[in-house]
Amino acid sequence: MNNSLNLASKPFSNRILPWALTVIILFVSLIGLLIVVQLMTSTRRETALVQGQITQLKQREHSMLDAAQQVKQSFTPEQQQAIPAAHELVDRKAFSWSRLLADLEQSLPANVKVSRIAVRDVSRQGDQTVAQLDMAVFTKNPSTMSDMLTAWEGNGVFRAEIRTQNLAKGRGEAGTEYELAVIYRAPSSYSSENVAEVEASSKGSEVPR
Repeated sequence: MNNSLNLASKPFSNRILPWALTVIILFVSLIGLLIVVQLMTSTRRETALVQGQITQLKQREHSMLDAAQQVKQSFTPEQQQAIPAAHELVDRKAFSWSRLLADLEQSLPANVKVSRIAVRDVSRQGDQTVAQLDMAVFTKNPSTMSDMLTAWEGNGVFRAEIRTQNLAKGRGEAGTEYELAVIYRAPSSYSSENVAEVEASSKGSEVPR
């Protein structure tokens, strides 16, 4: 039988290791706490900065609205009624007949002829000039008209609805004349062109057949 005998007056024990682990854990926890506090402080500071900027923007917005209201109130009733007409005139000045005719030439099939065009209304939507047109076209083949309207739906420039259709003759040829309500969206790169006046557009312009 093997018996072990410890003759040391103080048995060996590693008391430093638990304290060392405790100190390391406390140190890491302290560092983590400091990081969290710093992040929270930074976030609060940024939130306060953004909130201050929002408040300043709202104050500027209110100031601009008040200034606009004061300017509006300074107008006479006759001047206030003239403002929409002035905006419409500016929109019409930005309309380009040459661009419209060029876009029509590119999108019309060879066997479809334009007989009449009239501009009913012109407005601005973003950076685009949008016009409402009354248009009459002539073709001998009804299926060509259906194909053209389908193609227009996809190009984003013209969109049309047929109002009426009547048997007619164009350049001595029998066919059908279609009255169309057209929405024309000028390409944005050309929407600011102003190469022709359109004061006579409300009366319409005739294109000989």
